[in-house]
Amino acid sequence: MDLHLTGTTALLTGAASGIGRATALALAAEGVRVALLDRDAPALEQTAAAVRAQGGADVLPFVVDLTAEEDVQGAVDAAIAELGHLDAVVCCAGISGPVGRGIEQTALAEWNAVFAVNVTAAFLVLRQALPALRAAASASVVLLSSDSAFVASPGMAPYAASKAALVQFARALSVDLGGTGIRVNTVAPSIVDTPMSRGDLGAEAFDAPAFPVQSADEVAAHVVYLVSPRSRAISGTTLLSDFGFSARSGFPA
Repeated sequence: MDLHLTGTTALLTGAASGIGRATALALAAEGVRVALLDRDAPALEQTAAAVRAQGGADVLPFVVDLTAEEDVQGAVDAAIAELGHLDAVVCCAGISGPVGRGIEQTALAEWNAVFAVNVTAAFLVLRQALPALRAAASASVVLLSSDSAFVASPGMAPYAASKAALVQFARALSVDLGGTGIRVNTVAPSIVDTPMSRGDLGAEAFDAPAFPVQSADEVAAHVVYLVSPRSRAISGTTLLSDFGFSARSGFPA
């Protein structure tokens, strides 16, 4: 199916690894010119090199601290200037924060760090990008949430709260921007095999997992569809990809 993305442009955060890197490759494979933002310079260059290796020569990496307002403003403005116009923003940047600890063992600085990367960074990027998105004939915003926005695992309250905030942020934006032609959606996957997940759960947990696991490429495919004009009627929605887990009742069979 032709997704009608050839020649369009996208700005992507968290592009250095995991879902962000997979999404950068997937968008470029569809003919999207991509600006990639991340704070990890060596890993970001690896993503850019991978995009070029698959034929996407027009890739623009920007090393930026997404929690610093002035840095975000400069990077977003520079990316838009080099791209020439902007059709989509995808916010993949995220951190787990403290894992396996209750809030009584969680420092305020740790809580704030999770929200700074997972939520406030998306706010800063989108606030700066909105004028360019409004100028597009049709534009799409996709925020990477998690099934942790809907179900909770022990010891991950900051992460779960931040991902739930992203879902409602996207819903609110879809209402605010409803008359502008800008669509806003979230993708909320369950466990994805990424460096971050392996760091949280241990690499051995993925050798013979006792739980369903999806790949970063599978999640990227969801993102690309929501960026595409093929999904033009979809806004204010969360695509929950959790193998149906959240649909199951706790009532015994």
